[in-house]
Amino acid sequence: MSVKSGPEHRLVVRRCLISGRVQGVYYRASAAQRARAAGITGHARNLPDGRVEVLACGSDHAVGEFIAWLWVGPAAAKVSDVAAEALELALEELPQEFRTA
Repeated sequence: MSVKSGPEHRLVVRRCLISGRVQGVYYRASAAQRARAAGITGHARNLPDGRVEVLACGSDHAVGEFIAWLWVGPAAAKVSDVAAEALELALEELPQEFRTA
């Protein structure tokens, strides 16, 4: 992943926990499509408690727009909350693609 300079291109990592009706509604696959189109790496996976966890790594601007989309999700989803926290990962720890699990 190449990152340009400037504040809008600053690399950020966010871990998001999405609550609501987000499992079994194509949420992870839709998130993966959005992330890949935006050049975001990371993952989307179901959690045992019914939430979806999303790790998003990319430019500040792209990740911000992606998190805004996480509040909407695909048509069948009913998102009630998106809790996002900033993480710091070493460059070698950053995922090279966006995956679903």
